[in-house]
Amino acid sequence: MLVQHPFTAGKGQFIDRLIVIPIPVVVIYVIITLIRKNYDNEKKATEKKTRAVEESKEQILIQKEQLEQSNIEKNKLMSIISHDLRSPLISIQNYLELLKEYELDSKEREGMEKSLLISTNHAVDMLSNLLNWSKSQMDGAIVNLAAVNLLQVLSNTLEMEKVYASKKGIFLSYQISLEIEVMADEDMLQLVIRNLVSNAIKFTPKGGTIFIGTEVLDNECKITVQDNGKGISDDKQENIFTIKSQPEYGTNNEKGVGLGLALCKEFTERQGGRISFESETGEGASFFVFLPVSRDLSFDFKT
Repeated sequence: MLVQHPFTAGKGQFIDRLIVIPIPVVVIYVIITLIRKNYDNEKKATEKKTRAVEESKEQILIQKEQLEQSNIEKNKLMSIISHDLRSPLISIQNYLELLKEYELDSKEREGMEKSLLISTNHAVDMLSNLLNWSKSQMDGAIVNLAAVNLLQVLSNTLEMEKVYASKKGIFLSYQISLEIEVMADEDMLQLVIRNLVSNAIKFTPKGGTIFIGTEVLDNECKITVQDNGKGISDDKQENIFTIKSQPEYGTNNEKGVGLGLALCKEFTERQGGRISFESETGEGASFFVFLPVSRDLSFDFKT
């Protein structure tokens, strides 16, 4: 059969064109879609790997910082054990040797015993803080929160601190309402307040005053420990609640270990509270402990 020339477009030719022309377009679209999808998948996989590498780097840096901090803490503890706790023991040893070899009159004996008692008391405080801090770092302190009467929990501790303050010629007073109840761990709360008051005694000179007061604000009880001692210098304030803080000598040459305030912060926060302070050099210091009240004290009162 002969093909007619010129070719006459017919219905079949129109259908062929209608079918054949879109096919390359569809194929190209499918290919581009697959290529783009593959590119997006590879991009996501690369981004995921990059994030994993960055997170790994961050984790390594965090672990490095933690290790460095742990080494700092270990070195500080070794320094405390090797020097600050060793010194009073050597003093006691020397005193016993003197007693063995020489006859001391009552005046000499009284002076040395007084000095030894002060040194031993400081050593006991240091050892107590050291053991409490070490235990909290190794095992994590167990918190037994309960509704407690603030005055009943703190009265014995504050009365003992009054005795220590009076021996240094410092007037210590406190006012705590019998109505205040807080959610706290008794042992932790006593340790926090004892450390704050002991610090106040340490850095307050003879003839100074220390006051412990309370105030209920909304659902919190604010405990204030205020003194008119030497205060905290500006360069010491940033690290005051950390183990990085450097121990200072008190007004009677008392030596600390720099753990007391770090313990106060840690144990206050473990009880669901917070701690802060205000101080100016030569103007004394005020430390504030905030703890949740155990019941609704909607009225506002100060003691």
